[in-house]
Amino acid sequence: MDNSVIAALTRQSGLMREMQVVANNIANISTTGFRGEGVIFAEHVARLEGVSGGGLAMAHAAGRNIRLMQGEIAPTGGDFDFAIEGDGFFLVQGPQGEALTRAGHFMPNEVGELVNLDGHQLLDAGGAPIFVPPDTGNVVLARDGTLSADGRPITQIGLWQPVDPNDLRHIDGARFVAAGGVKPILDATILQGFVESSNVDPVMQIARMIEVQRAYELGQGFLEREDERIRGFLRTAGARA
Repeated sequence: MDNSVIAALTRQSGLMREMQVVANNIANISTTGFRGEGVIFAEHVARLEGVSGGGLAMAHAAGRNIRLMQGEIAPTGGDFDFAIEGDGFFLVQGPQGEALTRAGHFMPNEVGELVNLDGHQLLDAGGAPIFVPPDTGNVVLARDGTLSADGRPITQIGLWQPVDPNDLRHIDGARFVAAGGVKPILDATILQGFVESSNVDPVMQIARMIEVQRAYELGQGFLEREDERIRGFLRTAGARA
């Protein structure tokens, strides 16, 4: 296969992957605590034997980066709606293990444990599930994460961050895992009665989708013309044989 075709196909594959990421960002504009993602492109350069001063350069989608900037904090008035102001994540426990999230809508389950909409347990600063006594009438959260019921402290909600921010990986919805582990944040702020919105900028994402679509169409046009050129050459060569 011609080197130009290989390079174009690699580029098309990366653009398709970026289109999927942008589409996912747009689909989650209204998802509480969602973090927008972008695609990181890398260039592979290889020297071509027998070509003086020549080489082959191919760009490909090497990975994703997660945008961690603060989303808008919206009031809800809910006793168990929490929003993080600044850095950090809540730590939740699900069937597949622990995960980080900025989605702060929680509720007591049938046994009094605070869980999110997926039923994953919210963990405290020590990594244990948070239990709210039944028939509690007044739940108050201090800015340092201390949770009190009827004037008595229950526990402190833990806030965490990846040991290495580059290890953060999106698994689903608004949940993330960090391969290198997590560490606690000691001076973060949690607000009660608020949730954090998605940090996706819809205008920027739609503009990026248009740019990627146009770039993909240009690449597709090149491949079609190159295919026709090769077919024409083969027909001519076959006719002369």
